[in-house]
Amino acid sequence: MKRTVTEQVKGYRTTDGAGVSLVRVLGGRTTATYDPILMLDSFDSVNPEDYTAGFPLHPHRGIETISLIVKGNMVHKDSLGNAEAISDGEVQWMTAGSGILHEEMLPASERMLGVQLWLNMPKQNKMAPPEYRSIRKEEIEEIQIENGTLRLISGTYKDHEGFKGKYLPLDYYHILLNANSKFTIEMEEDKSVMVFLLVGDAKVAGETISEKTAVKVTSGDTLDIESLNEDTQILFISSDKLEEPIAWGGPIVMNIEEELNLAFEELENGTFIKEKVEY
Repeated sequence: MKRTVTEQVKGYRTTDGAGVSLVRVLGGRTTATYDPILMLDSFDSVNPEDYTAGFPLHPHRGIETISLIVKGNMVHKDSLGNAEAISDGEVQWMTAGSGILHEEMLPASERMLGVQLWLNMPKQNKMAPPEYRSIRKEEIEEIQIENGTLRLISGTYKDHEGFKGKYLPLDYYHILLNANSKFTIEMEEDKSVMVFLLVGDAKVAGETISEKTAVKVTSGDTLDIESLNEDTQILFISSDKLEEPIAWGGPIVMNIEEELNLAFEELENGTFIKEKVEY
């Protein structure tokens, strides 16, 4: 059964961090529909003044942040002692779990193009130990499809396997489709599926969708995508709905207000970080 479009969310320009100009697409108002994706921010600028202020040291708990840098650079440091840089085509996957402090700085480049997702963590795993993992270009399989390329960031595509997270299944594809081309993605019928148009407009399930728009689709086992008169970059994201309550305050996402309040109390009294590693 073919999937069809149920909702579209067009991103809007805003600022975050120390003054980074970005396009916010998903957030607090979209959690039920796009479950388990909590947030989606897109970066796209040729002006370093838009982003070089970066995201100074800040906490997270209860989520995983997944950052894809299509063009440009991101430098990560965290309270586990990790310090790494990723660049064109690479990914950082951070599990906040019980609590982590990290910073993400964005050095000047010819173009800053990428996306950060916040993936919710199941209730029973929200206090899991924090972790960080970079996914390098050589680890991301580039699969030739009809009229383009599918970069397998995580999960599976047909008989191909990519990186796998510990807590939720996530099929995450970076699809580069040539102009005036069609591509049909096959998937499990009951998965929670969305696509994001990173570069260029396209047709999703027969509907014309503009760039920097997230699209939620119905259940089904196939989804038709068609590029228009320019090369297009589309992100395909598939996972399992959690259907759990959400208590969200800034960088922390728990299930109930009491857990959220406790997290902020621990930030104030210095007991937030459970893994004793010096930053």
